[in-house]
Amino acid sequence: MKRLFFFLFSLTSYAQQAELWLTKADQSVLFQKQTEKFAFGPEVGTSPSIYVDDTKRFQSMDGFGYTLTGGSATLINGLKPAEKAALLKELFATDANNIGVSYLRISVGASDLSDHVFTYNDLSAGQTDPKLNRFSLAEEQKDLIPVLKQILAINPQIKILGSPWTPPSWMKTNNDSKGGSLKPEFYEAYARYLVKYVQEMKKQGIQIDALTVQNEPLNPDNNPSLLMPQDEQANFIKKSLGPAFKTAKLNTKIIIYDHNADRPDYPISILNDPDARKYIDGSAFHLYGGGIDALRDVHEAHPDKNLYFTEQWLGAPANFGGDLQWHVKNLLIGAPRNWSKTVLEWNVAADPNQGPHTDGGCTACLGAVTIGETVTRNPAYYIIAHAAKFVRPNAVRIASNVTMSLPNVAFKTPDGKTVLIVLNESDKPMTFNIRAKNRQITPTLSGKTVATFIW
Repeated sequence: MKRLFFFLFSLTSYAQQAELWLTKADQSVLFQKQTEKFAFGPEVGTSPSIYVDDTKRFQSMDGFGYTLTGGSATLINGLKPAEKAALLKELFATDANNIGVSYLRISVGASDLSDHVFTYNDLSAGQTDPKLNRFSLAEEQKDLIPVLKQILAINPQIKILGSPWTPPSWMKTNNDSKGGSLKPEFYEAYARYLVKYVQEMKKQGIQIDALTVQNEPLNPDNNPSLLMPQDEQANFIKKSLGPAFKTAKLNTKIIIYDHNADRPDYPISILNDPDARKYIDGSAFHLYGGGIDALRDVHEAHPDKNLYFTEQWLGAPANFGGDLQWHVKNLLIGAPRNWSKTVLEWNVAADPNQGPHTDGGCTACLGAVTIGETVTRNPAYYIIAHAAKFVRPNAVRIASNVTMSLPNVAFKTPDGKTVLIVLNESDKPMTFNIRAKNRQITPTLSGKTVATFIW
């Protein structure tokens, strides 16, 4: 009887099939589900093997997505109603060929990819408003909030991260949107400003899941921007922002740093401060400097704090093959393998001239889609699609080894499926085994190809 049970169990186990979605660097295949399915069978052969082990589990994932910049929202909101609905469904729904974006970053006030600089409390020169009597989300009512409401109607569970590029200029040492530092005498006012932002967005039906304290705090050259070295950020959090969030009983997470991986000392030094760390959920990173493995250094220094990858741009004109491979290897695969709970590319949408942007903002940031007379899908669209559609929120990263030229990352989803993302970064086809629970499939991937296997 035991032999019969084992035999039937084995038949059921081996009958399991993996489906496959592919994108090729030469653009001959663009995020297409393949008709071929791979049936798991006994472990045989000597091909190199990727071993997937769901008994070894790491961080849970919050999601994959983009920054919905103010300019992106303006372009999307300017589409005809039917075109706008179709594009948002394609980006945020999970059925059919829709790509299922599950996490969005938005700017608190303008970013450099807004069509003009603004905050929620802009005043004439010489004026101040520490009680925030003139706070207003009016600028966001034009495009961002209407678009977010349509997105939430498609995916009510989507998580939203807010990131400020600058406080109001009257709070800054240089009274300007670009550069300068936050005046200590306005720490309390700025903390109340950020509390009010979360509260007012909630009144609009928009829950801000997390807030980074400052976008790129070591880059005062963008417009808008703010210089905030780590000692200033630590002081702002422990003296003003953390207590203000606690008093207001906000459950919005506070995330520090939000800048390049070449300075892991920045978040580590803040987390070393016990008076600041008690308010902090984790640290956020970009990859315009440093290597993605620096995130692991922060995890090892403070394993109880979370990590987030929140921004990486693609420049126009796109190098489709090169961009696809670099971003898949370093971000889609590299960030989760180094403990990140999110992978976010930069802007959702831009026009054919990479606008809109502020005076002094990014002039070459390529959107995931280009919105002109038609909608064009760019490398970031396909990069995020390969994870977002299948690795849903609360999926858990599981163990997998890297063999040959096959960077990969594996996840167990909330509904019990296994997802394996593999990049063949070599020029030649690669035949290899995927082994899990003493079973295997043996696919062949052509050169310069991204694959997502689901079983």
